[in-house]
Amino acid sequence: MRLFLVPVSTRRTLLYAQRLSVTTKDQSAASLLDKGVAFAARTWAGWEKKEKGWQRKVVDYGNHAFRRIPFEEWGLKSVPPLSARRRAEELTGDGKVEVVFPESVIPGAQVESLAQKLATEREAIHRRQMMWCFVGMPITIPFALVPVIPNLPFFYLVYRAFSNWRAIAGGKHIQWLISNKLLVPSPSKALDLVYAQSPAAKNKGATAKEEILLTHTQIRTCTDTLEIPELETELDRAVWQIEEELKKEEHKKQETGATSSPGKLSEDKSAAKDKKNQ
Repeated sequence: MRLFLVPVSTRRTLLYAQRLSVTTKDQSAASLLDKGVAFAARTWAGWEKKEKGWQRKVVDYGNHAFRRIPFEEWGLKSVPPLSARRRAEELTGDGKVEVVFPESVIPGAQVESLAQKLATEREAIHRRQMMWCFVGMPITIPFALVPVIPNLPFFYLVYRAFSNWRAIAGGKHIQWLISNKLLVPSPSKALDLVYAQSPAAKNKGATAKEEILLTHTQIRTCTDTLEIPELETELDRAVWQIEEELKKEEHKKQETGATSSPGKLSEDKSAAKDKKNQ
């Protein structure tokens, strides 16, 4: 496994785990859970090829919902759970895990603390959401009576419970690596070149306003440089989510300003009227 810390904005960073070559022994030891995930992925891919029908509609709505799942959760899910076998291998063998990062944006001394923060900051949220999914599952059982179409609300809650559990497990794995001093910071000059094209990266910390560090073109350059094509989807999702949040914040500020302006204008008129009466 190799970890990547990829700054997305001046305030937020994506943590992503790349699984290195899997041996035949590892494949034979794959858990039923991993096999189930692989089966679900194949089924979903098959539905995506449908041009119409309820499978196509499920895929369209599902992809829309998946895009709104926080990118931090997707990042932690990329970290494999810490099984007993993996724990033994990382402790007894060459268990050091390389952490690739752009030193021009993230100082090397902050790598471990940043990884710790990303691994723990959303743990309470994931636990709460997972529990609510368990609470909601029995409520969705009557939907199974609908003919032909599967019980989609139930399966969605199952997926969200699993997704939150994987995020928690991924965070626990990162914490375990940190506590056992198994993380090895590895500055990447290739990533530094990517961020050198971003003016916001150069001014990181100089302004309180959050700014996007990567454009969609730079994301493609980044993933091509790292030779991790699957990372492009994660970064695109992260940039889109942050852009949407920034738009909402800006819209809220404009509404607040528009609301306060009439009141201020009324006060100014009252003051002018009082002055005239005097």
